[in-house]
Amino acid sequence: MALLQTVRLEHLPYSHEIHIALYRDITNASFLQQQLLDGNTNFEYALIDAGVVVSKIHALAAAYRAVSDLLENRLRSRNVHSEIVFSLSPNNNIAESFRRFGITTSTTSLLIIKVSTPSSPASASEVQAHLTSSIEGEQVPFEDSVLAEMTDVPRVKKIYKLNSGGGGGGAKRNGQVNGGIEGLSVNGVGMRNGDERKELENLVLGAMALRGVTN
Repeated sequence: MALLQTVRLEHLPYSHEIHIALYRDITNASFLQQQLLDGNTNFEYALIDAGVVVSKIHALAAAYRAVSDLLENRLRSRNVHSEIVFSLSPNNNIAESFRRFGITTSTTSLLIIKVSTPSSPASASEVQAHLTSSIEGEQVPFEDSVLAEMTDVPRVKKIYKLNSGGGGGGAKRNGQVNGGIEGLSVNGVGMRNGDERKELENLVLGAMALRGVTN
């Protein structure tokens, strides 16, 4: 079963499809990063370290903003795919956003977003075929439950300046601290699994939106 998801976001043209794939246990991150650095047009994707993505809405909000800026001729980076990475950032430092959210040589969980446009159309089957031949890793469903297993909560809190008096970030499962969402304390208040993920998502989206207001 193909795990690539194709999304059409409300208020964006039907012609601008968004293809999304999620991978874990990536072993060729160095190669993929080099394709971006070399400007290889075959790798025009947003390659995002999934460890800093808290939910599907988090990723789709960045994609929505980037495509909207593309349509309004407001891109501040090289193309719509680099703009997606930049759109995740809570500040206006483009280089910093790539370091924090983009693929690195140590990336093992990878979120890939491809925007199809009238000038550069890409079908789901084409994207899937290219990813299958290029990505060394396990493709998994683009779902909140899967992302939650990948999210590095302390890292997200540091990036978005969400550290609280409650301390610690990572969850405890079977006595071990991990990067999952469970057990997160936000503003010093412990929450149940679903509530805590939603609260973190809301705080992250708020930080992204604030950058837009102050841009």
